[in-house]
Order: sequence, then structure tokens, then C-alpha cells
Amino acid sequence: MRGASDPGRMSAGSAPLDDLKAFGIDAGRGFLPAQDPLTELPAAYAAWDEVAWELPRLLLTDRLRDVVEQLPELDPTDLDSGAALRRAMLVLSFLGHAYVWDGQPRGRLPRSVAVPWCAVAERLGRPPVLSYASYALDNWRLYDPDAPVELGNLALLQNFLGGADEDWFIGVHLEIEWRAAPIMRSIGPLLDAVRDGNASGVTTALSAIASALQEMVAVLRRMPEHCDPYIYYHRVRPWIHGWQNHPALPRGVVYEGVEGLSGGQKLRGETGAQSGIVPLLDAVLGVAHADDPLRAYLLEMREYMPPGHRAFVEAVEGSGALRSHVQAHVGSYPEIAEVYDECVHWLEAFRSLHLEYAGFYIYRQAQVHPGNPNMVGTGGTPFMPYLKKHRDETAVVRVAQGPGPERDGG
Repeated sequence: MRGASDPGRMSAGSAPLDDLKAFGIDAGRGFLPAQDPLTELPAAYAAWDEVAWELPRLLLTDRLRDVVEQLPELDPTDLDSGAALRRAMLVLSFLGHAYVWDGQPRGRLPRSVAVPWCAVAERLGRPPVLSYASYALDNWRLYDPDAPVELGNLALLQNFLGGADEDWFIGVHLEIEWRAAPIMRSIGPLLDAVRDGNASGVTTALSAIASALQEMVAVLRRMPEHCDPYIYYHRVRPWIHGWQNHPALPRGVVYEGVEGLSGGQKLRGETGAQSGIVPLLDAVLGVAHADDPLRAYLLEMREYMPPGHRAFVEAVEGSGALRSHVQAHVGSYPEIAEVYDECVHWLEAFRSLHLEYAGFYIYRQAQVHPGNPNMVGTGGTPFMPYLKKHRDETAVVRVAQGPGPERDGG
């Protein structure tokens, strides 16, 4: 009997925006799973876990590819819960990327990984490639289960090479996700208030969003504390590239033994653009991206999100006219424009800091390996002009068009 698909994959449908659970979103954790991720698979799939746990040592000793090729081809049909499917997706994604990028890039995956990886990915509604959901959202445990999901209480479940820089890089993203949870909780009340013409309610909800955004920026500012640009570029980044628009794999990657797939598959690599947070903020604040290749890329990144998260972003896009509401009330209720512009300011600050890091951590590093280009992002794009364009398109939606609020860290 075929196991159940990931809960929330198809249930979002026409659910109201305050029914976060229907979209696979947790009120306390946002896009992070409501229950802590599984740390291991059922016993029948222990062979996958055993290789994944040894991954850093297998890569160090150049044994990874031989071990993966000798894995039994396990049937994932009996994985019967969303948590187990997501754990399998994480493990197979790390094994697949390690196999492709270990040493000289290899454009072919053995069926021992390719066949089950594609089957699990299909059930989860995501492509068979390492995406942000597996790299970050499902890749953590808490030292203290009763304490928040924040740096100092987080450990990764899976690494490539391991080390403080890799752990910190992902950990920063995880705390940002947790800090963003109030945004999800505020969306329903915010858009209800817009629909009802309730300027006070809009202002209250926007204040919560602005506070969450400010906290997100503060967490992102901590990236350099334990993630060094040189080590990130040479030890962390090489493994998360995909195989679309990558100069080392112009024909993509062949998934051996997968029925219905022929020739090399070209899929994007892991990137923060696959998180739903910023697309959700663009949707609610009315940040528009010009109809060009950048916009097409951003829309494509949604296909790599968990389907419920994607559905939530799309539902928000089609449900409100926040900026028009703010403009209509700016004369009689000036606070509404102030707090709206504060949200825009912090979103612009988040994007500006991301652009700054892209320069330090990638663009200015010296490329020494064809598998790790410094001019192409892990998502397969010319990332510097794209990120600059994101930032500039954010700034122009301010209602007052001022410099933004003066706050600590602004």
C-alpha cells in the first residue's frame, strides 16, 4: 500500500489565511515543522542513515562514491508519514549532492539513490534535488526541547564536511525562520482589517510584522560571528549547487533507472530564495518585480518550496490591497503609513545585508574549482545583479518615500 503523502500538500486549497495548519505552517514556528524533525528513519531504511551519518568522513577519505554505488535500492513506499518522508528527502538529497560534487563533478546518479529520491520527491511535491526545505527547514534538533529555535540551542542533523561554519550558516537561517513566525500569524488579521477598512487593525498587524523583520535583520547580522567567508566559499558552498545553468554540468545530471526521465535533468540548487518568507513579504507589502528573467526565476523558486508554503504565498498575493489601503488612509491616520514604511525599510535592510554578504562570501572569493563558480549562484543565476534588483524594487514601494525609520541596527 502506498504511504501517505506529506500532510498539507494538497489540503491548503481554499483554506482561510488564518488556518495556518492547512498550509503546513505552525503558528509558533512559521515555516519550520511543528514537530521536531526525525533524527533517523525506520529500521528498514537504516542503510541510508548509516551512510549519511558517515558522510563527512566518507568525503574526506574519497570513499563516498563507492559506498553510494553499493547501497541497496530501497523502496520508499512504506514511508507512511510526512516526517519520515522529509527525513528520507533530506538524507537522499545530501547523498545525491555529495555524489555529484565529490571531486570532479559527475553528471550521473546511480539508481540506488536516483530511484528512491525521485519517488520521495514526487510524494512531497518537490524536485529531486537538495532544496532549502531539506538543507535547513528539516535539518535541526534542539539541545533543550523546551527552549526556542535559536542559535545556541540548535544542532544540525546532517552535514557535508561539518564544522562550525557550516553549522552556523544553516543555524542563522533557522533562527530567521523562527523569528518570522509572527509574520505568518499576522497575515490573516492584517488582510481582514484591510477588507474591513480598519486602519487601526492594519497598523497593529503591521507593527508585529515590522518587529519580526527587525529581529530577522538582527539575526542575519550575526552571520560573520562563526561563518568565515573563505571557509564558507571553499567548504560549505560547493555541495549545495544544483545542475541548471552550471558550467561544470552543462547537460545536467542523469538519474539512472528512473522511469519517465531521459537525458540529463537540469534543476536549481539550494538557495534562500526557496524560503517562503521574503516572497510572502513581497506579496503582502505589494513589492512588484518587473516582468523579466528575474521575476521568472523567483516564480520558479516556488516549485522548490513545500507545496503548502507555496500555496500560502499565492493565496496572500491574490487576497489583498494593503498598499492601496495605506495610501487611502495616510491623511486621516498617518501612523499607518509610518508602520508600513517601517516594514518596507526592514525588508530593504534584509535584502541589502544579503547583497553585502553575497559580495564578501562569494563574489570576491577566488574560484579554484569548476564546480564552485563565483559568478553564478547556487540557484544557477548571476546573483549580484539579481540581488541588487530585489533591493531596489523593494525601496520604491514606500508610501512616504523617506529614508526609513531610525532604529538600532537600521
